[in-house]
Amino acid sequence: METTGTILIIGGRLEAIEKAKALGLRVVLLQHKERLLPGQAETADALLLVDYLDWETTRPLIRAAHEAYGFTAVMTLIEQATELAGRINDMLGLGGTSYEVAKRFHNKLDMREWLHTTGFETVGCAEVKSADAVREFGAAYGYPVIVKPTDGTASRGIAVIAGADDVDAEWERLTGLRNRSDLPMATFYPVDGFIAEEYIDGTEYSVESFSFAGRHIVVSITDKFHDGTVEMGHALPAILGDEVERTIVDHVTGFLTAMGLRDGIGHTELKLSSKGPRIIESHDRAPGDRLLDLMVVTHGVDLEQYASGWPLRVVPELTERPSAKFGSVTKWVNGSPGVVTSIEGVDEVRDLPGVFGVDVYIKAGEEITPMADNFGRHVQVLVTAESTAEAIDRIDGLIDRIRVHTEPTTD
Repeated sequence: METTGTILIIGGRLEAIEKAKALGLRVVLLQHKERLLPGQAETADALLLVDYLDWETTRPLIRAAHEAYGFTAVMTLIEQATELAGRINDMLGLGGTSYEVAKRFHNKLDMREWLHTTGFETVGCAEVKSADAVREFGAAYGYPVIVKPTDGTASRGIAVIAGADDVDAEWERLTGLRNRSDLPMATFYPVDGFIAEEYIDGTEYSVESFSFAGRHIVVSITDKFHDGTVEMGHALPAILGDEVERTIVDHVTGFLTAMGLRDGIGHTELKLSSKGPRIIESHDRAPGDRLLDLMVVTHGVDLEQYASGWPLRVVPELTERPSAKFGSVTKWVNGSPGVVTSIEGVDEVRDLPGVFGVDVYIKAGEEITPMADNFGRHVQVLVTAESTAEAIDRIDGLIDRIRVHTEPTTD
């Protein structure tokens, strides 16, 4: 295939590289030394392996790679590299999302302050550095109060504090996550500063979008299942009335414009609250839990492919929202705390009609602890069907066949 351009991809899955190559692109992969995945080095045309969280080390390497390979666009689908992509765009004058806009998405306090300044919406929010500061916030805005890391992800370090009497214990728990190198993905998602937010009631949805030179297309709206603050499943497209769907689409597209996003993937979470639609948080990167894969089935649109193809204009621009062709649902199965002795039913469920995948993230002999965030989930089941309602029925009818057996640990 004739080469159609060169792109720098930062981190992510092997599939992202493969899809860029299928479009005729040369791929320079910038990967963290701890995250190189099987097949990535062989598939990319060039590989830079470095601690890309260190900008002073990464910057000269990027300049040299740009001179050597002549990439004209940068793409990342991962949270920890969005600001880096912005820095590279700014440094090399490549266009694309700037560091300023990427930081606005990544830093939750910046997002809230920006939305307030622009007049888009106002949700009470403040940086908090002590339990007393949380109580002061609660006295001003009422309880419950949400406390979460300023730049966190995967539901790590989130507390829903019901009242002033609960603040000290929750603050101690949250600040105990600081400097925890033993946490999964701690290198990329350390816990440091915290913000307090006004509690937003209502039903929460995830909205997946793609922006084309400032014009935003909502591809899918996803219903969410939670266990506390941890996401335990998604159903797409969400089952909504036309008016509710229009409200969500209008609010999210207006939000993306207000934030200054012009190109690429958007992953936005919002609630339809008693005060109207309110943004919970948003990211200029891909959603997790294989929603990208499910959207290919449900809507026939591969946003992972668009992420690398659109900057070089080798994919067609979407002119309107794609209609849903099928429904899909994913849910998680967790084991009780202890040492895993066996995982039952995986192969049986994989072979059932309509099962898109069963992904296992634990193994026999591994010790599992109580689930505290998205990294503490164990087995993901994904199904598809003719409609979302049928997909929900399908997964609810089979998910109990998967069981994670554990035995208590012995001291």
